[in-house]
Amino acid sequence: MTAEEKLKIEEKIVEYLRTVVDPEIAVDIYSLGLVYKIDLADDGALTIDMTLTAPNCPMADFIVEDVNQKMSSIPGVTSVTVNIVFEPEWNKDMMSDEAKLELGFM
Repeated sequence: MTAEEKLKIEEKIVEYLRTVVDPEIAVDIYSLGLVYKIDLADDGALTIDMTLTAPNCPMADFIVEDVNQKMSSIPGVTSVTVNIVFEPEWNKDMMSDEAKLELGFM
């Protein structure tokens, strides 16, 4: 894929990640700062490193499945791997200003 095609797919990835909402907080995972790395290979293989607001998050399976489904639906993405990582540990400072405002932290 060309650099331009890759950029368009990466923009779509971020757009779709913004539709994955943590049901307990009602804010999308991208704005919460839960997505640590997005790696799109030239063959369309997508790897996402993300975390959860808490290691024992009861909605973890739901969130990962939502990410998988939405990323798999993007044209040009040939496979999806979602890695749940806990380093660095998530904290509210990782949220976007928009998310902080929405949750009353600003």
